[in-house]
Amino acid sequence: MQNTEEIWRLVDAKAEDFIALSDRVWGMPELCYAEHRSCAEHTAMLEQQGFRVTREVAGIPTAVMGEAGEGGPVIAILGEYDALPGLSQEAGVAERRPLPGDGAGHGCGHNLLGAASLLAATAVKDWLERNGVPGRVRYYGCPAEEGGAAKGFMVRAGAFDDVDIAISWHPAAFSGVNEPVSLANTRIDFTFTGRSSHAAAAPHLGRSALDAVELMNVGVNYMREHMPSDARIHYAYLDAGGIAPNVVQGRATVRYLIRARDLVELNALIARVRKIAEGAALMTETTVVAKVVSAVSNLLGNTPLEQAMYDNFKRLGPPPFDEADRAFAREIRATLKEEDIVSAFRRHGLPVDRDKPLCDLIVPLEAKGEGGIGSTDVGDVSWVVPTVQARGATYAIGTPGHSWQLTAQGKTPAAHKGLVHVAKVMAGTAVDAIRDPDLVARAKADHQARTAATPYVCPLPPDVQPPIGMSGGSGAGAAGA
Repeated sequence: MQNTEEIWRLVDAKAEDFIALSDRVWGMPELCYAEHRSCAEHTAMLEQQGFRVTREVAGIPTAVMGEAGEGGPVIAILGEYDALPGLSQEAGVAERRPLPGDGAGHGCGHNLLGAASLLAATAVKDWLERNGVPGRVRYYGCPAEEGGAAKGFMVRAGAFDDVDIAISWHPAAFSGVNEPVSLANTRIDFTFTGRSSHAAAAPHLGRSALDAVELMNVGVNYMREHMPSDARIHYAYLDAGGIAPNVVQGRATVRYLIRARDLVELNALIARVRKIAEGAALMTETTVVAKVVSAVSNLLGNTPLEQAMYDNFKRLGPPPFDEADRAFAREIRATLKEEDIVSAFRRHGLPVDRDKPLCDLIVPLEAKGEGGIGSTDVGDVSWVVPTVQARGATYAIGTPGHSWQLTAQGKTPAAHKGLVHVAKVMAGTAVDAIRDPDLVARAKADHQARTAATPYVCPLPPDVQPPIGMSGGSGAGAAGA
């Protein structure tokens, strides 16, 4: 307990600096692979705190790593700082008020995510220095979680090859260990090329690429009845062929996001979608080219690390929200639907309590959630390094992910308290791993047992490089995990 309280005090000692970092990043929302200012803020903080800094990790301009300590186990703490398009919002108000600018906003709380992870890493650095203990802590500033699979490219480049334990978290409605369940996914752009012509005078000479896209969408929609129930497929038009209806569209591009429970199911589904695209091209006498943009693996759990993190949650207790925090949470709740609130409890395996606006408990480790599953590029890290994630309560129960309501809560006192709270949990878990070689050994044994039958195979094709320009400066193509 003494060591736990010491690491908590080290978190508290620098909390205000990292709350300020989170607020600055909230105020400069940047999209997938375009997080230049946000990355610079994190890099400056790493340098200020005395980390050894490596820029452009894996050749990605907005990825950074800071390391401190010598010898011992290597503990990685993962952070993110990318925003989302279309979610600009004034802070601290419970009504829709977009801010002037390009429309981006931190509607997934990654301003909090990166700052809390860096705060935890800094506290561990300070703990190592004070106690003279061998060990290294690394902060990985990871861009482009929202659709860019940056961690997958970093894994492929070997950025985690010598890491012993990886720790991360995500903002949430409740505090607890993240259930290690996510969907593997890939993003593929299908570009159809036909022949333009005058749509009235010579329609018979045209071959419509837009028709091909629409036929592909119809085919995929019919396929939905015949795919695994937890698989998901989404699409977005990147290029519909122009805005002139009197021209037969000679070129059109659609981006497909294909998700499945694991890589085996995902690859089978991808093959079927590709066949549908080829069929649409055949029907319209067009050609189609498929280009993989990104891909991520499903999460792999680690029982010893999850228990260690849960023990830290139990020692710390729930976040210290007060009545003012709960009052604003109720204002946000008034903008939500009943189904949002019910779904939030069920996703965490908790009984529904409509009178509870903010988290006041630690979700039991054995709780199993219901409902939708998302994706994360932390999945690829978890296949090469024993990995554990926390969920940290930072917003009103029922707040949908990727919403203006979440952006509005990104700078509130409740969000700040949640940031510090989860930083203590991550730092405590890291210190436990440094002090207890047996925990690291058990985590590695668990990881090896899980990967023995199905070794990691990177879902990114070897010729696919990080899509640095995928956001195009305006958010086109960026999409949430």
